Amino acid sequence: MRHRYLGNSGLKVSEICFGNWLTHGSQIENETAISCVRTALDVGISSFDTADGYANTVAEKVLGKALKGQRRESLEIFTKVYWPTGPMGPNDCGLSRKHIMESINGSLKRLKTDYVDLYQAHRYDHETPLEETMQAFADVVRQGKALYIGVSEWDAAQIREAHKLASQLGFQLVSNQPQYSMLWRVIEEWVVPTSAELGVSQVCWSPVAQGVLTGKYLPGQPLPANSRATDSKGGAAMIKRLMDDEVLTAVQRLVPLAEELDLTMAQLAVAWVLQNPNVATAIIGASKPKQVVENAAASGVQLPADVMRRIDESLGDVVVRNPMLTAQRSPQQRPC
Repeated sequence: MRHRYLGNSGLKVSEICFGNWLTHGSQIENETAISCVRTALDVGISSFDTADGYANTVAEKVLGKALKGQRRESLEIFTKVYWPTGPMGPNDCGLSRKHIMESINGSLKRLKTDYVDLYQAHRYDHETPLEETMQAFADVVRQGKALYIGVSEWDAAQIREAHKLASQLGFQLVSNQPQYSMLWRVIEEWVVPTSAELGVSQVCWSPVAQGVLTGKYLPGQPLPANSRATDSKGGAAMIKRLMDDEVLTAVQRLVPLAEELDLTMAQLAVAWVLQNPNVATAIIGASKPKQVVENAAASGVQLPADVMRRIDESLGDVVVRNPMLTAQRSPQQRPC
C-alpha cells in the first residue's frame, strides 16, 4: 500500500481509503462490515472515512467497534459534519457553531477515539456565515479534537475563501472530498486547479462509480441480484442515473483495456483516479472482504499515457464534465 501527503500538510494517508457510506449500519450486517474493516487493515489500508450522517450515526458506531484495539497512532480516521442527525430538529444539521461543536463530540464518542485526523464539512452551508463555520473548526483543532480540516463537494470559490479564513485563523484546510471517476469529472476544470494552487488535496469518493465501472451491469440485461442497483435502502436511488444503456455500453468498451493490463475493471477505475496528482486517496466501499482486497491492489498502479487516451476514447460523450455541477451539490437550504 502506497501513501501520499494530504494537501500541504505532513500527514500521510493510504492511497486507498476505506469508506462506509451506504454499507455500515445499512446495506450489510455489522459482522460483515467489521470483517471488511479488518481486511482493509490486513492489506495495508490505514485511512478510514465515515460521517455522522451515514445511517444517522450508526456507521460511525460500527467503524468505532471495528477499529477497537488497533493502535490509534497508526490510523487516519476521517469523519464529517453537515447532514441531519438525531430527530431532525432545527439545529440538527448544517455548519453552525452549535451543530459543529455538538457533532464533533458525538462523533468522537461513537468512534471511540479522542480525536479524528480529518474533520470535514460535508457540504457548504448557505445559511451559516462562513466566518462562523471556520472559527468553530479552528476551535475544534485547538481543542485537539481534530488535527486537520477538510470540506466535501465545495466549489472552487468556496474552497478559496475557506482556505483564506483558515490561514487567518491559524489552521490548515487540507482537503476536499468530491465525487470523481472516469464517468464523473466535474472537478477537473475549476476545483482541481484551485486546490493544487492552494495545497488542498482531493479525497475522492465513488471512484468505481458505485459499481458501474466494475462492468457487472450489462446493457439490456437484468440487474445482478443483491447488487447496489437493486438495494432499496438507498443504493438503487443513488445509482439510477448511471443505469443507462449508453453508459453501460461505453463501460463495456473498457474491458479489453483492463485485460491487457491484467487488472480487474474495478482496479482500472481506482487506478485511473489515482493518476491525478491532486488526488491523495480514493475511497472504496465494500460489502464483501474480497472486494477490499481487489480494490486495494490498485495502489501503485501506473497507467500508461496511451491507456489513459484510450479510456477517454472508449467513454466518449458519456463522461460528465460540466464544472457548474459542483455548486449544485450543496442544498441552498439546510435539510432539517
